[in-house]
Amino acid sequence: MRLNTAKRQLRDAMKHKLRAMPHNSILAQSAAVRDTLKKLPAYADARRVSIFLSMPVGEIQTDGIVRDALAAGKEVFVPYLHANPAPEPDLPKRVMDMVRLRDLADYESLQPDSWGIPSIDPTTVASRQRVLGEEPEKSDATLLDLVLVPGVAFDTEPTTGAVRRLGHGKGFYDYFIFRHRLKSLELQTSSPVLLVGLALSEQFLAPSEGPVPVGPLDQELDGLVLGSGEIKGPLARPDESDNSTV
Repeated sequence: MRLNTAKRQLRDAMKHKLRAMPHNSILAQSAAVRDTLKKLPAYADARRVSIFLSMPVGEIQTDGIVRDALAAGKEVFVPYLHANPAPEPDLPKRVMDMVRLRDLADYESLQPDSWGIPSIDPTTVASRQRVLGEEPEKSDATLLDLVLVPGVAFDTEPTTGAVRRLGHGKGFYDYFIFRHRLKSLELQTSSPVLLVGLALSEQFLAPSEGPVPVGPLDQELDGLVLGSGEIKGPLARPDESDNSTV
Protein backbone atom coordinates (compact mmCIF):
# COMPACT_ATOMS: atom_id res chain seq x y z
CA MET A 1 0.00 0.00 0.00
CA ARG A 2 2.85 2.38 0.85
CA LEU A 3 4.50 1.71 -2.54
CA ASN A 4 1.23 2.30 -4.42
CA THR A 5 0.67 5.55 -2.55
CA ALA A 6 4.17 6.79 -3.34
CA LYS A 7 3.70 5.95 -7.03
CA ARG A 8 0.32 7.70 -7.18
CA GLN A 9 1.69 10.83 -5.53
CA LEU A 10 4.62 11.01 -7.95
CA ARG A 11 2.34 10.49 -10.96
CA ASP A 12 0.10 13.33 -9.77
CA ALA A 13 3.08 15.64 -9.25
CA MET A 14 4.52 14.83 -12.67
CA LYS A 15 1.14 15.31 -14.34
CA HIS A 16 0.98 18.89 -13.08
CA LYS A 17 4.60 19.57 -14.07
CA LEU A 18 4.21 18.20 -17.61
CA ARG A 19 0.85 19.87 -18.18
CA ALA A 20 2.52 23.26 -17.78
CA MET A 21 5.21 22.58 -20.41
CA PRO A 22 5.05 24.65 -23.64
CA HIS A 23 4.44 22.50 -26.70
CA ASN A 24 7.39 24.09 -28.48
CA SER A 25 9.68 22.84 -25.72
CA ILE A 26 8.33 19.29 -26.10
CA LEU A 27 8.90 19.40 -29.87
CA ALA A 28 12.45 20.74 -29.45
CA GLN A 29 13.30 18.07 -26.87
CA SER A 30 11.75 15.38 -29.07
CA ALA A 31 14.02 16.42 -31.95
CA ALA A 32 17.04 16.28 -29.61
CA VAL A 33 16.07 12.78 -28.45
CA ARG A 34 15.71 11.60 -32.06
CA ASP A 35 19.08 13.02 -33.05
CA THR A 36 20.82 11.54 -29.99
CA LEU A 37 19.17 8.16 -30.47
CA LYS A 38 20.32 7.95 -34.11
CA LYS A 39 23.94 8.12 -32.89
CA LEU A 40 23.46 5.43 -30.22
CA PRO A 41 24.81 2.01 -31.31
CA ALA A 42 21.94 0.27 -29.52
CA TYR A 43 19.58 1.95 -31.99
CA ALA A 44 21.81 2.11 -35.05
CA ASP A 45 22.61 -1.62 -34.90
CA ALA A 46 19.07 -2.79 -34.06
CA ARG A 47 17.10 -4.52 -36.80
CA ARG A 48 13.83 -5.11 -34.93
CA VAL A 49 12.74 -2.13 -32.86
CA SER A 50 9.64 -1.50 -30.74
CA ILE A 51 8.65 2.18 -30.62
CA PHE A 52 5.84 3.59 -28.49
CA LEU A 53 3.44 5.95 -30.25
CA SER A 54 3.04 9.19 -28.33
CA MET A 55 0.19 10.95 -26.66
CA PRO A 56 -0.23 14.46 -28.12
CA VAL A 57 1.08 16.15 -24.96
CA GLY A 58 3.20 15.44 -21.92
CA GLU A 59 5.83 13.12 -23.39
CA ILE A 60 8.50 12.77 -26.06
CA GLN A 61 6.98 12.72 -29.54
CA THR A 62 8.20 9.65 -31.42
CA ASP A 63 6.90 10.43 -34.91
CA GLY A 64 10.36 11.37 -36.16
CA ILE A 65 11.88 8.20 -34.70
CA VAL A 66 9.29 5.97 -36.38
CA ARG A 67 9.92 7.65 -39.73
CA ASP A 68 13.70 7.37 -39.34
CA ALA A 69 13.52 3.68 -38.38
CA LEU A 70 11.28 2.83 -41.34
CA ALA A 71 13.50 4.79 -43.73
CA ALA A 72 16.54 2.91 -42.39
CA GLY A 73 14.91 -0.42 -43.24
CA LYS A 74 14.34 -1.51 -39.65
CA GLU A 75 11.43 -3.76 -38.71
CA VAL A 76 9.28 -1.43 -36.62
CA PHE A 77 6.82 -2.79 -34.06
CA VAL A 78 4.28 -0.72 -32.14
CA PRO A 79 2.08 -1.51 -29.11
CA TYR A 80 -1.24 -3.32 -29.39
CA LEU A 81 -3.47 -4.04 -26.36
CA HIS A 82 -5.68 -7.12 -26.29
CA ALA A 83 -7.40 -9.53 -23.92
CA ASN A 84 -5.05 -11.87 -22.09
CA PRO A 85 -5.19 -15.23 -23.94
CA ALA A 86 -4.39 -17.07 -20.69
CA PRO A 87 -6.51 -15.31 -18.03
CA GLU A 88 -5.75 -16.15 -14.42
CA PRO A 89 -6.97 -14.45 -11.22
CA ASP A 90 -3.50 -13.02 -10.51
CA LEU A 91 -2.74 -11.96 -14.11
CA PRO A 92 -3.90 -8.80 -15.93
CA LYS A 93 -7.05 -9.05 -18.02
CA ARG A 94 -5.47 -7.02 -20.83
CA VAL A 95 -1.91 -7.37 -22.04
CA MET A 96 0.33 -5.71 -24.60
CA ASP A 97 1.93 -7.20 -27.66
CA MET A 98 3.99 -5.50 -30.37
CA VAL A 99 2.80 -5.69 -33.98
CA ARG A 100 4.78 -4.76 -37.06
CA LEU A 101 4.16 -1.73 -39.23
CA ARG A 102 4.20 -2.64 -42.91
CA ASP A 103 5.62 0.64 -44.22
CA LEU A 104 5.34 4.43 -43.95
CA ALA A 105 1.91 4.53 -45.60
CA ASP A 106 0.68 1.97 -43.07
CA TYR A 107 1.98 4.14 -40.21
CA GLU A 108 0.41 7.28 -41.63
CA SER A 109 -2.95 5.50 -41.93
CA LEU A 110 -3.20 4.83 -38.17
CA GLN A 111 -6.10 6.59 -36.49
CA PRO A 112 -5.91 8.20 -33.01
CA ASP A 113 -7.64 6.49 -30.11
CA SER A 114 -9.49 8.26 -27.30
CA TRP A 115 -6.12 9.40 -25.87
CA GLY A 116 -5.01 10.81 -29.22
CA ILE A 117 -2.46 8.00 -29.69
CA PRO A 118 -2.16 6.54 -33.22
CA SER A 119 -3.44 2.96 -32.92
CA ILE A 120 -3.44 -0.27 -34.87
CA ASP A 121 -6.78 -1.26 -36.41
CA PRO A 122 -7.74 -4.51 -34.61
CA THR A 123 -9.09 -5.96 -37.87
CA THR A 124 -5.55 -5.90 -39.33
CA VAL A 125 -3.77 -7.61 -36.45
CA ALA A 126 -4.25 -11.18 -37.74
CA SER A 127 -2.33 -10.32 -40.91
CA ARG A 128 0.60 -8.68 -39.11
CA GLN A 129 3.76 -10.04 -37.54
CA ARG A 130 3.46 -10.12 -33.75
CA VAL A 131 6.25 -10.50 -31.23
CA LEU A 132 4.40 -12.76 -28.81
CA GLY A 133 1.14 -13.74 -30.46
CA GLU A 134 -1.90 -15.25 -28.79
CA GLU A 135 0.14 -18.36 -27.92
CA PRO A 136 3.75 -17.24 -27.37
CA GLU A 137 5.19 -20.75 -27.55
CA LYS A 138 3.79 -21.20 -31.09
CA SER A 139 4.53 -17.70 -32.42
CA ASP A 140 7.22 -16.84 -34.96
CA ALA A 141 10.72 -15.92 -33.77
CA THR A 142 10.27 -12.15 -33.90
CA LEU A 143 12.21 -11.25 -30.80
CA LEU A 144 13.14 -7.59 -30.55
CA ASP A 145 16.61 -6.09 -30.44
CA LEU A 146 15.50 -2.83 -28.82
CA VAL A 147 12.42 -1.58 -26.96
CA LEU A 148 11.95 2.19 -26.65
CA VAL A 149 9.99 2.70 -23.46
CA PRO A 150 7.79 5.59 -22.31
CA GLY A 151 7.25 6.55 -18.69
CA VAL A 152 6.11 9.20 -16.24
CA ALA A 153 9.32 9.65 -14.22
CA PHE A 154 12.84 8.24 -14.25
CA ASP A 155 16.04 8.23 -12.23
CA THR A 156 19.14 6.05 -11.87
CA GLU A 157 19.91 3.53 -9.15
CA PRO A 158 22.94 4.93 -7.25
CA THR A 159 24.88 1.65 -7.02
CA THR A 160 24.34 -0.02 -10.40
CA GLY A 161 23.45 3.01 -12.49
CA ALA A 162 20.45 1.16 -13.94
CA VAL A 163 17.54 3.36 -14.95
CA ARG A 164 14.43 3.16 -12.78
CA ARG A 165 11.09 3.94 -14.37
CA LEU A 166 7.65 4.91 -13.12
CA GLY A 167 5.02 3.96 -15.69
CA HIS A 168 1.41 4.99 -16.01
CA GLY A 169 0.24 2.32 -13.58
CA LYS A 170 -1.20 -0.39 -15.84
CA GLY A 171 1.90 -2.59 -15.95
CA PHE A 172 1.67 -3.16 -19.70
CA TYR A 173 5.38 -2.64 -20.43
CA ASP A 174 6.67 -4.46 -17.35
CA TYR A 175 4.58 -7.54 -18.16
CA PHE A 176 5.47 -7.42 -21.87
CA ILE A 177 9.19 -7.25 -21.06
CA PHE A 178 8.81 -10.17 -18.64
CA ARG A 179 7.03 -12.28 -21.28
CA HIS A 180 9.56 -11.28 -23.96
CA ARG A 181 12.39 -12.48 -21.72
CA LEU A 182 10.60 -15.79 -21.12
CA LYS A 183 10.26 -16.30 -24.87
CA SER A 184 13.94 -15.43 -25.32
CA LEU A 185 14.87 -18.12 -22.79
CA GLU A 186 12.62 -20.66 -24.51
CA LEU A 187 14.29 -19.95 -27.86
CA GLN A 188 17.74 -19.95 -26.20
CA THR A 189 18.76 -16.66 -27.78
CA SER A 190 22.13 -15.21 -26.82
CA SER A 191 21.36 -11.50 -27.40
CA PRO A 192 19.10 -9.97 -24.76
CA VAL A 193 16.75 -7.17 -25.74
CA LEU A 194 17.92 -3.68 -24.79
CA LEU A 195 15.48 -1.41 -22.98
CA VAL A 196 15.88 2.34 -23.50
CA GLY A 197 13.60 5.00 -22.07
CA LEU A 198 12.84 8.28 -23.83
CA ALA A 199 11.98 11.25 -21.65
CA LEU A 200 11.67 14.98 -21.39
CA SER A 201 14.36 16.47 -19.17
CA GLU A 202 11.63 17.42 -16.69
CA GLN A 203 10.83 13.72 -16.21
CA PHE A 204 14.27 12.88 -14.81
CA LEU A 205 14.20 13.30 -11.04
CA ALA A 206 16.86 15.28 -9.25
CA PRO A 207 18.17 13.74 -5.99
CA SER A 208 16.25 16.40 -4.05
CA GLU A 209 12.98 15.08 -5.51
CA GLY A 210 13.54 11.63 -4.03
CA PRO A 211 13.90 8.25 -5.76
CA VAL A 212 11.50 6.67 -8.21
CA PRO A 213 9.48 4.18 -6.14
CA VAL A 214 9.82 0.68 -7.57
CA GLY A 215 8.66 -2.79 -6.64
CA PRO A 216 9.85 -6.32 -7.52
CA LEU A 217 7.86 -6.41 -10.79
CA ASP A 218 9.17 -3.08 -12.11
CA GLN A 219 11.70 -3.60 -14.90
CA GLU A 220 14.94 -1.60 -14.90
CA LEU A 221 16.14 -0.06 -18.16
CA ASP A 222 19.55 -0.20 -19.80
CA GLY A 223 19.54 3.46 -20.73
CA LEU A 224 17.58 6.69 -20.92
CA VAL A 225 17.75 9.40 -23.60
CA LEU A 226 16.69 12.83 -22.33
CA GLY A 227 15.39 15.86 -24.19
CA SER A 228 18.61 17.67 -23.27
CA GLY A 229 20.55 15.18 -25.41
CA GLU A 230 21.99 13.46 -22.34
CA ILE A 231 22.13 9.68 -22.03
CA LYS A 232 21.71 8.16 -18.57
CA GLY A 233 22.34 4.65 -17.33
CA PRO A 234 24.66 1.83 -18.42
CA LEU A 235 24.43 2.73 -22.13
CA ALA A 236 25.88 6.17 -21.48
CA ARG A 237 29.52 6.97 -22.07
CA PRO A 238 31.37 7.93 -18.86
CA ASP A 239 31.37 11.64 -19.71
CA GLU A 240 27.60 11.68 -20.33
CA SER A 241 26.33 10.31 -17.02
CA ASP A 242 27.68 10.48 -13.53
CA ASN A 243 25.96 7.14 -12.90
CA SER A 244 27.27 5.31 -15.98
CA THR A 245 28.54 1.79 -15.39
CA VAL A 246 30.33 1.60 -18.74
